[in-house]
Amino acid sequence: MEKEFTHFDERGNAIMVDVSGKDETSRTAVATGAIIVNEDIISAIRGNTMKKGDVLGVARVAGIMAVKQTASLIPMCHTLLINKCTVDFEIESENCLIRTYCTVKCDGKTGVEMEALTGATVTLLTIYDMCKAVSKEMVLTDVHLVSKTGGKSGDFKFGENASE
Repeated sequence: MEKEFTHFDERGNAIMVDVSGKDETSRTAVATGAIIVNEDIISAIRGNTMKKGDVLGVARVAGIMAVKQTASLIPMCHTLLINKCTVDFEIESENCLIRTYCTVKCDGKTGVEMEALTGATVTLLTIYDMCKAVSKEMVLTDVHLVSKTGGKSGDFKFGENASE
């Protein structure tokens, strides 16, 4: 099935999609990403000894703030009233990896995938910023949408919708 491009008008100009005729539904999106660091950084984060402060606490707040600013960063995103946003972490000490999960919920006419992806990415960038004095050899990786619910296109789970 060929998908229609809706971010362009009949002359090929970029436009914001008109969602005025869409029904408002409950929508949720979860995005994830990871940052690979070194043992010193993992140790400092676990021990809360990083000179700039509580790395994961600040990164969590930065991710939530980013979610609320997505429409200011991504040109064709609609401004959404966010009902809830959470940012969670998993630390894999043996792999020197910190994974974040950003979950965003709203009731609206368009989805919150971009908000979740923006939140996860800014969370990782904040970890980088707060840890770069220890080492700049960090890698942001594996940022992707895990799942989404609501809307006309239905539910999505990463790995289960290969044709999309």
